[in-house]
Amino acid sequence: MRDILDTMNRWLAEERDVALATVAKTWGSAPRREGSKMGVSGETSMIGSVSGGCVEGAVVEEAIAGLRDGQPRLLKFGVADDLAWEVGLTCGGSIEVFVEPLDALWWDALADLALNDRFGATIAIMEGEQVGEKVLLDGAGAVLYRSPNLDDGLLAQMRAVVVGCKKSGVAVMGETRVMIDLQVERPHLILVGGVHVAIPLYAMATEVGFRVSIIDPRAAFASEERFPDVANIVHSYPDKALPQLGLDRSTYLAVLTHDPKIDDKALITALPAGIPYIGVLSSGRTHRQRVARLKEAGISDELIAQIRTPIGIDIGAGTPEEIAVCILAEIIAVRNGM
Repeated sequence: MRDILDTMNRWLAEERDVALATVAKTWGSAPRREGSKMGVSGETSMIGSVSGGCVEGAVVEEAIAGLRDGQPRLLKFGVADDLAWEVGLTCGGSIEVFVEPLDALWWDALADLALNDRFGATIAIMEGEQVGEKVLLDGAGAVLYRSPNLDDGLLAQMRAVVVGCKKSGVAVMGETRVMIDLQVERPHLILVGGVHVAIPLYAMATEVGFRVSIIDPRAAFASEERFPDVANIVHSYPDKALPQLGLDRSTYLAVLTHDPKIDDKALITALPAGIPYIGVLSSGRTHRQRVARLKEAGISDELIAQIRTPIGIDIGAGTPEEIAVCILAEIIAVRNGM
């Protein structure tokens, strides 16, 4: 979504005809996951990808056809299909791609969620007489957009089918297949300590889609010169800064200072919050001393067991850049449920 947002908004501002292709479902080793998007303008310009290059040409042709007739369509590609072989999808995967003329009002509502890192769920009918009808719900279930022809009965069914859904994909609503397309918050990486390893870690994390915040009461370490374009720089101790930044399901914490006065405050604040990742840069001996201090502060063994240290996967890293790679790799693995 975010990789195509600026270009799609520019095309709309230029009053171009625009179509949107979304990966609805994948099987096997398809190269792009559900929810991946590609925009196509009426001049056959394209932005984004639905297959890493395998079927883009065929999708562009169908998108242009959809702009001409105003109709959405569901495309299916697999290694057994002549067209898929022709365009190069020979890697053992199959995909369904939903292609539709872009609904600008729906897109504006979805773009607002993406720009503000808010959750949303689009449920769209993929086949049949009501193909293309959709609703966009926010994280609280409020309707942000609904197709003009979507009746209340269908709306209620669409609300029900998305309950408990944790990832984009296809669901069955009675006898109707619908595409569930989730707009999720960007993961938020909070770095405690503007130390040297934090510089490449911040840059790499930003590149792969994290928003990054830096906490360090030492202004000389956490400066705009060292961390340009970071989301937040907070010059206070973590016990005050972390509640300010927020600790939730999208928060990942890397504690890097080696200073107990800073690190301990971060851990005492973050461990009870149940966030998905807490890693600490330290040796085994240092961590044993830390555990004793945390227990003395009233932190339970169960909570202390959440701490990942030494931080990162073991790749024999030595330089700050290599250490940053191993930290980010571990965070991505946790984010992907590994």
